[in-house]
This record gives sequence, structure tokens and C-alpha cells, in this order.
Amino acid sequence: MKTTVACRPVCFRQGEYGLVLAVVLIVLSGCAVQKAASSPLTPNIGQNAQPVLLADADPRTVPSAAPAHDTSSEEPFDPFSKQGEEGVDEYDPWEPVNAKVFEFNRQFDRWLLKPVAKGYDFIVPDIVQVGISNFFYNIRVTPRFMNNLFQGKFKGAGIEAGRFVVNTTVGIGGFFDVAQRFNLTTPEEDTGQTLGFYGVPPGPYIVLPLMQPYTVRDLAGYVGDIALNPIYWLMFPIIEIDAIPSVIPHQNRVTSSLILITARGTEIVNDRSLNLEKFEGVEESTLDLYAAVRNAYLQKRAKAIRE
Repeated sequence: MKTTVACRPVCFRQGEYGLVLAVVLIVLSGCAVQKAASSPLTPNIGQNAQPVLLADADPRTVPSAAPAHDTSSEEPFDPFSKQGEEGVDEYDPWEPVNAKVFEFNRQFDRWLLKPVAKGYDFIVPDIVQVGISNFFYNIRVTPRFMNNLFQGKFKGAGIEAGRFVVNTTVGIGGFFDVAQRFNLTTPEEDTGQTLGFYGVPPGPYIVLPLMQPYTVRDLAGYVGDIALNPIYWLMFPIIEIDAIPSVIPHQNRVTSSLILITARGTEIVNDRSLNLEKFEGVEESTLDLYAAVRNAYLQKRAKAIRE
């Protein structure tokens, strides 16, 4: 008996509506990569934090204050730099366009996302906000687990599996990060890191509207993480596999799309709310914010791949 498998994005059946919807979903879909997963591209400056959209910042990784700097130094002050960091090749051939998109993202956060997050923060208690962030992180376990396996990090894969079991059961669906109390923690792995692990060069730096910064390699990894997440083809399909049934039938695309967009919007506002004061003063203390964010992102990604 022959089984026919067809993978068709939403847009191939719904014309213009499907095309627009698919683009929206790709932009809004939660990536396994980031706890953050995901406003202006102001980086998280914690030790293990990846520079991400403010909306994608992880409330469990709170950065320290910007280090004091010597005003007599001739070098521009970079609040995201750390002592002992090795330099990285900042390949940014699209900088003129990237800088404009970066500024658009920054103004979007300033005038829309941050005010909405302030209202949300006024209504929703902090403990609920942290629980919501934990929940979204928990359901993105599959790409992290698979990329540990792809890189031969079997201990990390085991820890990810253990975290998911503990937090889903004892932690009530991942709302509470109980696994952390048992020291079940491991560095996050994503498809971009896996590509780098096998020697794929990062390629040009790129900034996209309403998203975190990427390199071309990491952007391909972002798409790979979406494909690895069964939520997008087993529960609320934006990727259709005829041989695999889904919780929401394939033909009910409007229902699954609305659920995904609402969930991602909630996650973005929730995480921005948890980080309202995290980056206060950074813009004022940084001579070139765009360059500082770029450097922080590339440093973090290079470090993640080395580890």
C-alpha cells in the first residue's frame, strides 16, 4: 500500500488570503530557538542571554546593570561587551537597509508594543506572567531536544526530555519550572547552532521587521525549528502532511491560524511586560546602538556554537 505524503503551505490552497496568512504566521510563530523567543532588537545582556526582540526576552534571565565605563576612553562605550570576549567577524553587507529596519523595530516597540505591555502588566500579576512564559518555553521542547541529538549531545537531550516530563506533570503543563529546582538545566540548542556545529558559515547579518536579528544561517535555522515543532503540523497545522492527522483538521485553517496568532501575540506582549525596565537607559548610554546589538548577537551565537 502506497502512502502519499504532501507538504503544502497554507498559501497554496487559499490564493492571496493564504499567502498573507502564511507570511503572518512565519513572522509570529514562536521559534524554538529563543525563550524568546523574539519590538526593537535590543539585546539581553545576561551571561547566557541571546540578544533578541524585547518581546522575546526571557524573564528567567535577568541581566545585570550596564558596567561602569571609563569616560576618558577613546573607544565608544558598548554596554553589551564583556571582558575576555573574542572578536567576531561582523559581516554586514546590508547594513544600510538593516539599520533602517532596526530603527523601525525600535520605534514600533516605543510607540506600540511597550505601551500595550504596560497596560498588560497593570492587569496581569507577575506570577501569572512568568507562568505563561514558562508554558510557551515548555511546549517548544521538540526542536531543542532534536538539535541536541543532531549535535551528539545526548546528555542535553536527556535533560530536555526530563525537563519536559517534570514540568508538564508536576509543573502543571509547564506553568511552573519545577525542573530547575532539580538542576535539570542545559544550554538551549537550535537548528542554527546545529548548522554552525557542522561548519556552515553564518553568512551576512540581517535584520527583519518585527523580528530579532539573524545571520542567514540562523534565519534558515529559524525556519528549521518551526518545521521540527510538531505544534505546527500535528496540532495547529501550517505545514500539512496528509498521512498525519492533526488536532485541528487541515481544512480548518482559519481556526488554527487564529489560535497561533493569538498565542504568539500573547507571548510577545507577556514577555515584553516582564522586561519593561530591563533595558532602561541602554539607548542613552550607547553611542551606536545598532552596532552594539549586532556585536552582542554575533558574540552570543559564536559562543553558543563553540559550547
